[in-house]
Amino acid sequence: MKRMFPLLILVVGLIIVYSLGWHQYLSFDALRENRETLNGFVEERAFVAILSFVALYTVAIAFSIPGGSFLTIAGGFLFGTWFGGIYAVVAATIGSTLVFLAAKTAFRDILREKAQGYLKKMEEGFHENELSYLLVLRLVPLFPFWLVNLVPAFVGVSLRNYIVATFIGIIPGTFVYASVGNGLDALFRSGGTPDLGIILKPEILLPILGLALLSLIPVLYKKFCKKKQA
Repeated sequence: MKRMFPLLILVVGLIIVYSLGWHQYLSFDALRENRETLNGFVEERAFVAILSFVALYTVAIAFSIPGGSFLTIAGGFLFGTWFGGIYAVVAATIGSTLVFLAAKTAFRDILREKAQGYLKKMEEGFHENELSYLLVLRLVPLFPFWLVNLVPAFVGVSLRNYIVATFIGIIPGTFVYASVGNGLDALFRSGGTPDLGIILKPEILLPILGLALLSLIPVLYKKFCKKKQA
């Protein structure tokens, strides 16, 4: 029960957020209606605004509340592309790490007992190239963010590699969305809404896929060396 406690806190927190309807505030309509108040708060109390944003973002990721893309765009809107992107990367990394630690603590013994057959092979393969595989999972938006937070805990990924891969891997996508947020004010004035599918546009997705392929070079090199030795 002690090991399940961190995960239980996250689950209870998620239930509270949805039961009170707080997740509804993570919307562009809410941001549009309160943009003047928020901008005024940032100008008057910048430090408090930064801490509040990072804390809110961290909690949203830790509780697996949908809205990471929205919060990143909101960060770009409030703090600009560069600072908004930096705050989002830091907060997302902290929140993801909390989920990772909670899942790893809760399921550590269960996974050890069940780690046989296919799961055991998957764990061994992941351990061989932890950083490379994690970077690919973070760079390419093939799977939900919350799922990529949990899977590494199930296959015994080290905390150091998890943090490094998460921090580096989410940088490209984060700054793309932060740049969208930086131009959000003009978009609101014109009555438009931001395009969340921008990350899938070829001119943006292809360079990210290129980075993912580069991160797989160590994996391919190891396999090549093994075949050569065989």
